[in-house]
Amino acid sequence: MRADSPEFLDPTRASYDAVAEAYAAEHPDSLAGRPLESALLTAFAALAGAVGGSARPPVADLGSGPGYVTARLRDLGLPVFGVDLSPRMVALARRAHPDLRFHVGSMTALDLPDESLGGVVALYSVIHVPDDHLPSVFAEFRRVLVPGAPVLLAFQSGAADGHRRLTERYGQRISLDYYWRTPESVTAVLRQAGLDLYARVVREPEDGETLPRAFLLARRPAAADGAARPAP
Repeated sequence: MRADSPEFLDPTRASYDAVAEAYAAEHPDSLAGRPLESALLTAFAALAGAVGGSARPPVADLGSGPGYVTARLRDLGLPVFGVDLSPRMVALARRAHPDLRFHVGSMTALDLPDESLGGVVALYSVIHVPDDHLPSVFAEFRRVLVPGAPVLLAFQSGAADGHRRLTERYGQRISLDYYWRTPESVTAVLRQAGLDLYARVVREPEDGETLPRAFLLARRPAAADGAARPAP
């Protein structure tokens, strides 16, 4: 890790390396049997497929984990690759989906040129980003997106923003912070980064979940004046 990298990255990486095999075994495809999530991913794919013209810039699945979302995006007709902080997760994704590209990296500093992506998907990955780093993460999303390109976020939500640290999972000692946020608070940070909200969906908890699931679909403005601006 670079000396100037955010300090939360090391424990997050180590935690997911420790639980990677068990996590992948429990979540081979968490979209299976989730019609709402699948429909939102299809809507994202339609928006992403409409930007960039014939150039078809690729889409990045950030926090790709075992790779099943990346594979679903490929099946929806998008050029796509996955990025994950955990080298062990990347190794498992490459093994499960050898026809797709997966890279070790961090959404806090993407090794990508400006305006090079046709879309960003981050399903339950910004949940590990502390509040004070979220604005710079969304600014990084905007930097790498071509004008008009979409962002799809999913995260646990609640009546108010909150935080929890897990020290054990799957029998492994970890140090993993989880942040749940209201759709309103995340929308405000997206707007500050220069990303416009397109749709907002909140699903009630099911199948043992304790918190609602929020989904935000945003876009980098197509107009030249889509610079970062304060929230209203």
